[in-house]
Amino acid sequence: MSMLDDLIRNSRPVSHHKPWPRAVVDSSTWISAASRLSEGQLTMLGLWGERGAVHLALLDEQTGMVAVLSLEELQSSYPSIAQYHPPALRLERALHDLTGLVPEGLPDNRPWLDHGRWDLRFPLGECSAPASELSYAFLPTDGESLHQIPVGPVHAGVIEPGHFRFTANGETVVRLEERLGYVHKGIEALMAGADLAYGLRLAGRISGDSCVAYAYAFSRAAEAALGLEVSQRAVWLRALMAEFERLANHLGDIGAICNDAAFALMLAHCAVLREHVLRAAEAAFGHRLMRDRIVPGGVAIDLDSKGMTSLRALHVELRRKFPALVELYDNTASLQDRTVGTGTVESGLASQYGAGGYVGRAAGRSFDIRRNLAYPPYDELSFDVPLLRDGDVNARIWIRIREVEQSLLLMEQILDRLPDGPVFADVPTVNETREGVALVEGFRGDVLAWLRLTPAGMIERCHLRDPSWFQWPLLEAAIKDNIVADFPLCNKSFNCSYSGHDL
Repeated sequence: MSMLDDLIRNSRPVSHHKPWPRAVVDSSTWISAASRLSEGQLTMLGLWGERGAVHLALLDEQTGMVAVLSLEELQSSYPSIAQYHPPALRLERALHDLTGLVPEGLPDNRPWLDHGRWDLRFPLGECSAPASELSYAFLPTDGESLHQIPVGPVHAGVIEPGHFRFTANGETVVRLEERLGYVHKGIEALMAGADLAYGLRLAGRISGDSCVAYAYAFSRAAEAALGLEVSQRAVWLRALMAEFERLANHLGDIGAICNDAAFALMLAHCAVLREHVLRAAEAAFGHRLMRDRIVPGGVAIDLDSKGMTSLRALHVELRRKFPALVELYDNTASLQDRTVGTGTVESGLASQYGAGGYVGRAAGRSFDIRRNLAYPPYDELSFDVPLLRDGDVNARIWIRIREVEQSLLLMEQILDRLPDGPVFADVPTVNETREGVALVEGFRGDVLAWLRLTPAGMIERCHLRDPSWFQWPLLEAAIKDNIVADFPLCNKSFNCSYSGHDL
């Protein structure tokens, strides 16, 4: 029996929640779940709330079972998960900012998304008044000869805003503390009351490099709620788009990481290949980022013979050119000097935080939604999930390299086996409240979508969780005891999403 079965056995199930159970629990069961998280028996997939309720998504990695536990009819507070399980800390701080619900026992009572501009009267411990960026209390560090280096939130490059506060001894980083939330857009509030079509457009614009992953997760959650079956051709086309997105982002990241180590040649070659991937995507699916191409009910565009030809030509090109770039990286000693042993994530931390994608797999956490919780068509495809244990910048590059190779393998299988048939099914109407949850593997890791629909088919509540929530804190740990000059290299090797995190 799964640990989750034991937790929800005597709880009130929500019958309209698909495909995994949601159960309304009492405080003792909630705390028991937190205790099992702290002992490593369960993995946290998400934590979010609404007025009067909080929801905790959990995974039993031994059995592959997923469940959502809920505390409902809350007046003002609930027992903090973070007091037992540190990865919940930022999620609970954000949840407080958005709902006003106070996590009792929260170890850190500072606001997270609210930068003192919302003028909300949500007291959280001692933080009852809005806190400006200037008054935000960064954590103190004691010791001799320490100095602080503030970086951001506005950066010299064309990147999103985030503040990084370094405490250093000479050039060695003693502590890094992040301050995020600058690109909070109120996505969840915009979702409320929207129809599925508008919700999909919002989902696909949460993080610009993950248009496919978010639309994929949102659509699967909506289909689970509605009991909607998607045609086989649409299912396989979705996977093809997902692998294309993975290819484009991994190629871009490999080049950009090497560029931050002053090896611009790799950036140039990878940028050319990435551009070819994006052009092939436009030729095949009508949009470089394949935005709004995955929709509830299937896909919005079919793959014709011209698009098929473009994709096969790209596949041949990447098979021919990418191995030479791998050899170039592997045989450049000065580059290895910068990446090997730099920015190491310990395997225990990766497991504790449930870190997905290349961050987790480079540090020994062998987890990939496509395999561990296989959804169609991945349950019919052959591929490997690369795994390393060094946890450094070099390992994160090699995971990306191996995933490029696996995506090419998957792309070939999908093109060879793509079934015929329609690509879209009409979305049915229902006369009751429905809920659905979905997990898909984006290029950064697992993306979670939870959705509640009204009897009229409108979105009552939607929560989308980016893998970066569980990766940003690990960047703070990875940079400790490295030199300040290696932070851009470490940061790029993580490539966490600001926008996907801040919503």
